[in-house]
This record gives sequence, structure tokens and C-alpha cells, in this order.
Amino acid sequence: MISGTMKSKSGLPALLSFAFFSCVLCSPALAQSLTAGSKHAAVLHAARLLDIESGKIISPGEVLVEDERIVEVGSSVRRPAAAEVIDLGDATLLPGLIDVHVHLFLHPGAEDLQTVEESVPQRTISALLAARDDLMAGFTAERDMGTEGAGSADTAIRNAINHSAIPGPRLRISGNAVDILGGHEDAIHYNPDQHVLSNATYANNAAELVTVIRQQFKEGADFIKVYETGPDSLRDGHFSTPFQYTEAELHAAVEEASRSGKHVAVHATGEPGTLYAARAGVVSIDHAYQLSEETMRLMHEKQIFAVPTFAIAEYFAEHAATPAQSERERRMQDFHAQEFRKQLAAGVPMAVGSDVGPFPHGTQAREFNLMVKYGMTPLAALQAGLLGGAKLLGWQDQIGALKPGYLADIIAVPGDPLKDISVLENVSFVMKGGTVYRQDHR
Repeated sequence: MISGTMKSKSGLPALLSFAFFSCVLCSPALAQSLTAGSKHAAVLHAARLLDIESGKIISPGEVLVEDERIVEVGSSVRRPAAAEVIDLGDATLLPGLIDVHVHLFLHPGAEDLQTVEESVPQRTISALLAARDDLMAGFTAERDMGTEGAGSADTAIRNAINHSAIPGPRLRISGNAVDILGGHEDAIHYNPDQHVLSNATYANNAAELVTVIRQQFKEGADFIKVYETGPDSLRDGHFSTPFQYTEAELHAAVEEASRSGKHVAVHATGEPGTLYAARAGVVSIDHAYQLSEETMRLMHEKQIFAVPTFAIAEYFAEHAATPAQSERERRMQDFHAQEFRKQLAAGVPMAVGSDVGPFPHGTQAREFNLMVKYGMTPLAALQAGLLGGAKLLGWQDQIGALKPGYLADIIAVPGDPLKDISVLENVSFVMKGGTVYRQDHR
């Protein structure tokens, strides 16, 4: 995650919320939806439906769902005798949203302090609340990009969601991210005599990377997250950030992950670290403030995703501790936006990731707005978020589109997102795997 200075926040609200969350889980309505809610046919009807691949709006739009899968999609579908008809009125049906860069184990507040002051059990409670909030906001699939010092606790969150013990998105998880001694996420601003632990797992050379990767996979990680650059500097329009691993070291990490059929994603904001990552064959370069022409060429050629994460920078600018820090964040965002337009022109594949966690979970649809603000059309942003996100997560042909045979991950929003992308911030209906988790009354 990109660093920012925030005020500390007590973990007590999360603990108090857990009592409410437990009551919600015990409610008869939700208990029914979690166990038997998907065991019948349902027809979803709305004024519009987005065909994400063609970019066309179908009006009206209907989806026939049986069990956890989509069976039929169109302006009119079959209505089996026992099917429940859910009329969503003047809304648009579209696939569940996908956020490929989240931090379930972080909340607004001083990141370094919360990882030191809050226990892993407390942070795990906060993470399951965050997963619920993201799902209720329409995000039915996510990639958790590091627990920031909570080890493999995200394995428990993912598995609990998979077993329907708690509500949350489908998850790809990385466990603890990997970093060098004194690197981006190390506790470098503390009294060294206190031996404050890093928020990442140390690996200082290729051999240590291999060992750490094997341990991460043993503990349940779906992919590996590596910090490749940091800290960032922007002076007189010149961006710089030191690399952390050599190209050869990243090659070793990618080769070890691929041995198990898995991938490496990197936090990398600029050159030469981004080039090393592209040459090594990582699956995504997250943040991607600065990409050289050669890096962009390789990313286009190898179909390596850039994940811009604009929302976190905007939030830090608006909640900075000082005016000077706010101005620094705004200058960095402006620079990033200029570079983003170059990346779009170069055909760099894009996916939508918000870096949510340091800003409130459930609000990250803002990322779509910013990607449109900085150069994408609403359709292109949606295709990056849904088709690109599904591919990046390895769930293409399963999620990201409303098609027969796909998992019934479906949301509804007011209005037409192709005309106003901000409607994604007002999700009124959420279905995941055929189970309805949210349905606002009209």
C-alpha cells in the first residue's frame, strides 16, 4: 500500500461492530440466504442490463439464475414455474464489481500504529467486517494485497467466506507481502532498540525469496505480493523511486511461483523497478506511477496489468496531516494522471484496484470515477474492472460478465453507468453465487 500520514484510530469501534455483525449473521433472513437462498430459480428484472463485452445496454434486462449459476440472459428470459421474480425497477443489471488491490486488514488511521497497537485477532475481526462492507457495496471479488503484518490470517478470512461462514467477496490472497530489510514496509521510523517488526516478510536475495514464497504458499497464499520500489520522490516534475530487488531476483521469484502455477504481483511505482518487474514477467504492476516506453511495450506484449490505485492518493490528499503533505499528494496524483494517459495510449492492460483499507471499505467504487476522470471512457473503465479484473484473478469464464454458465455474481445500480459512472457508488442490489446479500426497497 502507498504510505500516508494519518491520525491514529482506536480499534474499539471495530470490536463493537463485531457484536452487531454477529447479530446480523444470526438473523433468520440472512441465515436463510446463506444456506438455502440459492437453491431455487430466480429471475432478475430491471430496466437495463449491461453486456460488458459488447458494451451495449439491453433494455429491459433479465437474468435467469439457477442455484449459483446464470442460465439465461436477455431482454426476456424463461420463467420456470417455481422461479422467484425479483423486479429491480429503474436500475441497470451488471456483473459484480472486482477490486484487485485491497487491504482487508487495514482501516483509516495511522497505518504504522494500527499494525503495532492492534493484535492479529483484533485485526482479523476488522478484516471480516471489511469483507462484509465491500460485498455490500457490490464488490463480489477482490485480491487482498497483503495483510500488513498479520501473516496468513487472510487465509482464514478467505476460507470462512468460501464455506459461507461469513459474507464477503471471492478472494485471492497473498498473506504477508515480501520486502527487503529496511524496505518500503519496514519499521524504519521507530527506535531500533524497540525491535518493531516489519509489516512485510523479509527476503534479501533470490534464495530467501524462494524460501519465503514456499512458506507463503504453505500457509495458503494464492499469489505473492512483492514490494519492488520505494520511497517515492517528485521534484521539479522528476519522479524517482529506488528499486528493491534486481531483475534476476524478481525472475527467481516469478519462476518459483510459476512452479506451483501461481503468480507474483508487485508494488512498483517507477523506473527502473517497473522495468525489472515487466522483464521478469509479473502478473501486475500496482500503482505504476511511471512506466518507460520499454516497460509499456513489454506490458502490452506480455499482457501485464497496470493497477493505477488513484483513490488512495486522492484520499490521502484530502486527509493529509499538513497542507504541505496535501500539496505533495496532489502533485503526485497530477503526475500519475499524465502518465496514465500515456499508458492508455500505449495499450497497457488495465485492471481496477483502489488500495482500499486506509480509506473506508465499501467506498472504493470511487476508483472507477477517477479512471474516467483521468482518461478512460466509462465503458473502458468497466471493462478494465470486470473483464480485466476477472482475468487478473484467474477467474475469466467464471465471473466478470453476465453469461450463461458464469457464476451469478450480479449487482444493480440506479441509472446507466455508461452515461454516469458514479452510479457505481450507489449499489442497490447484490447477489453473489445466486445468494442475495442486499436488496434495497424501492
